[in-house]
Amino acid sequence: MLSLLTDLLWSKVLIAVLIGIGIWFTFATRFVQFRYFGNMFGILTAKHHEPGGKHLSSFQALILSVAGRVGGGNIAGVAVAITIGGPGAIFWMWVVGLMGMATSFIECMLAQTYKTAEADGTYRGGPAFYIERGLGKNWRWLSVLYSILLLATFGIAFTTLQSYSVATSLQDAFGIQPYYSGIGMALIVGLIIFGGVKRIAQVAEILVPIMAGGYLLIALIVLAMNLSAIPDMLIMIVKSAFGLEPAIGGGMGAAIMMGVKRGLFSNEAGLGSAPNVAAVAHIPHPANQGIVQAFSVFIDTIILCTCTALIILLGSAYDPSSTDTVQGVALTQASLATHMGDYGRMFVSIALLLFGFSTILYNYYLGENSVSYLTKSDNHGFYMNAFRVVIICLCCTGAILDLGTVFAFADLSMGLLALVNLFALALLFKVAKRILKDFDVQREQGNKTPTFEASRFSDLELDQASWPNSDPSINDKNHQ
Repeated sequence: MLSLLTDLLWSKVLIAVLIGIGIWFTFATRFVQFRYFGNMFGILTAKHHEPGGKHLSSFQALILSVAGRVGGGNIAGVAVAITIGGPGAIFWMWVVGLMGMATSFIECMLAQTYKTAEADGTYRGGPAFYIERGLGKNWRWLSVLYSILLLATFGIAFTTLQSYSVATSLQDAFGIQPYYSGIGMALIVGLIIFGGVKRIAQVAEILVPIMAGGYLLIALIVLAMNLSAIPDMLIMIVKSAFGLEPAIGGGMGAAIMMGVKRGLFSNEAGLGSAPNVAAVAHIPHPANQGIVQAFSVFIDTIILCTCTALIILLGSAYDPSSTDTVQGVALTQASLATHMGDYGRMFVSIALLLFGFSTILYNYYLGENSVSYLTKSDNHGFYMNAFRVVIICLCCTGAILDLGTVFAFADLSMGLLALVNLFALALLFKVAKRILKDFDVQREQGNKTPTFEASRFSDLELDQASWPNSDPSINDKNHQ
């Protein structure tokens, strides 16, 4: 039953909805992901200070979201996509990524717009918040449903799967027994998550640039060694995407399905996961975070996934005509080994360990946000600590369990999660265009750092406490 529902969701419904909404948002925002691409770097390096330093910066929010987006999907997911869908699946991953940049922009901008200030001065936000605040109290049932799906998908299923992926990779490369890996992960994760989102961000701020930069460096070395063959590989990817390459993968249909499915799994655009992190940042305008998070999708899909695909296609381990070709992370390991010897296999295991570890922290925070939204009561602290204990236990058990059913459940719940969020984004798109227009107008009038005045959007019932440092004088000029 899980398999039937998942196939229906991913082979028909989500392909149409994801690509359709991505195209809609791209054209309706006048290609916002490309218009402001050059501004992404300036926004990242800007210093938006606030009293007490309680909030994340744009850079920290980007790093934390990259920690979630960049992971097994970039190593194992790309290999699975190529094995089942052929090289053409990578083309459709690109399409999903480029269109997904606009989707991610909208969802993260809305998360910032509708964020709420907590009692301790920090912010919380995400789809559950913009559904309830943006669509009204009558839609609270949808925000509750989203929170439950987010908790089940990321907080439970994906945490378990990441633990399994890391443990099996370490066993393959170094012979470490999975239960030792599980215990080690549980101890380290436990020490970090009890320190809250600020500590998670501080760890990710160090870990993510090292792991992503290291992986990119190795990939660039491999590409440099095979420079003359890269154009042919890119041509093969495009031809295979349209069924023009015989006997590669499962044909055009499989290429599209695997490209969309693995693309969404990798970059998470439209899932509503990244907005939970985007809402925490302290920035002058919601559009800033939309721009930053669109860049996060670009890093994940266009850069890192392409690097993995070329490592596999330029190696000799991948043989589309053979049924004995290794799959998943083993294919990426074997492919890198053909370029760099056994050191390549070990490097992939270490990269997957770091990617998986950072993703577990990211998954925990998403689950924490759901628990926080669902348990607004005097026992909030008890529920939060109970969830932390569950995460620690999942790090142990996930390393040693047979997870076939968990994989199927994760695929189904992730698809449902995307549908709920995309439905809400479609209903809130008019609001998103108003916020974007406010940003565009200020930029057109020469203001390089547009600011957001929540009082100007009083009909949206925003949390005024979340925008205490906006400058009314600037907005007065821009709205005359």
